[in-house]
Amino acid sequence: MMAERICFAMRKIRRFALPFGRQIVLMNNFHRMSDLPDIAPFQRRLDELDAQLTDPNLFNDPRRAATVSRDQQRMARLVGDHTRLRKIEKQMAEARAMLKDEQADPELRELAEMELPENEAAHETLAKSILIAMIPPDPTDSRHTVLEIRAGTGGDEAALFAGQLFRAYSRFADTQGWKVQSMSSSEAERGGYKEIIVLITGTEVYRQLKFESGVHRVQRVPVTEANGRIHTSTITVAVMPEAEEVDIEIDPQEIVVSVTRASGPGGQGVNTTDSAVQLLHKPTGLIVYCADERSQIKNKAKAMTVLRSRLLKLKEDEERAKYAAQRKGQIGTGDRSERIRTYNFPQSRVTDHRIGLTLHSLPQVMEGEFGPLMEALIREDMAMKLAALSEAGTGAAVGWSMSSSLPR
Repeated sequence: MMAERICFAMRKIRRFALPFGRQIVLMNNFHRMSDLPDIAPFQRRLDELDAQLTDPNLFNDPRRAATVSRDQQRMARLVGDHTRLRKIEKQMAEARAMLKDEQADPELRELAEMELPENEAAHETLAKSILIAMIPPDPTDSRHTVLEIRAGTGGDEAALFAGQLFRAYSRFADTQGWKVQSMSSSEAERGGYKEIIVLITGTEVYRQLKFESGVHRVQRVPVTEANGRIHTSTITVAVMPEAEEVDIEIDPQEIVVSVTRASGPGGQGVNTTDSAVQLLHKPTGLIVYCADERSQIKNKAKAMTVLRSRLLKLKEDEERAKYAAQRKGQIGTGDRSERIRTYNFPQSRVTDHRIGLTLHSLPQVMEGEFGPLMEALIREDMAMKLAALSEAGTGAAVGWSMSSSLPR
């Protein structure tokens, strides 16, 4: 009896310390060990990563070594948290048994009654943290991002809204400490853009912007409308992780390079020299045009960056299509033809159709306050992935086996 008293007292002193992590609203039914996917595949993956780190040849490739090291640390933390969760479950079982034992020491029963709610709360929080950790990381989340905005239906009004949305994204980027670099642009006669392509660099840019791809619809009274009728216009947004040369190999023989004289605003130096560059990728038919710089070399480098990112996006879309039937943890399709959001100016309303979220704060959104929208999309994506993960069972660690190599 004394040994039991000491055991309970020591556990009372050593309060369970929850790991710090992102606070995400998740399903509340993931609180029993039976709800968690089997830990065995993750333990095997940890053993594989440990073995890779002992191979001296791994460090001949610093980039891959860093990725394997990061995966090993994440997997070790996951397996360690799972072990701690089992210990908490054992403590909970002992406490419940103590409460059911009418002959047990009253002080021990009182201590068990005090400890049980704390352990239950700690168990639920840690179980959710483990589930989040079980989701394979997207290797492109930390990438810089190529953002393309194009005017769609609606003529001048679409071009004007394309310019306004670009301004809103730029302001949001400023609040995140990101940098926005123009890659290519085509201004409309009455303001705004027919097309604008920019490179956004910073921390976790793609993670926050990746759900912006699709058709954005605007409903408002154009300044040129004499009768006050509401018009509907659309623009398309494409968000692509910046591709590196190791991700996409481009055969120079498959590219047709055309050099022309730039047109439109840009100053005499731009307009009077053959500095504009157009790239045609023959296998896919993709065309990239860049004329923002006075230097032909710089324009070609920017055009290659955009081309690599488009090719990487095509490759990702092909892979997504292959597994679309099995994959449930996805917000929309990410296709630029999918209508994702409506901006209704008369009602000061913005609605995201994928998650059914409506905010009556359109002026704030157009000033760059995208936080509530993007956070809601990330939460929904995480919840859907967790639901899919709970059904995956023993195959849950499959994605982790591929996370140590970026897409080729």
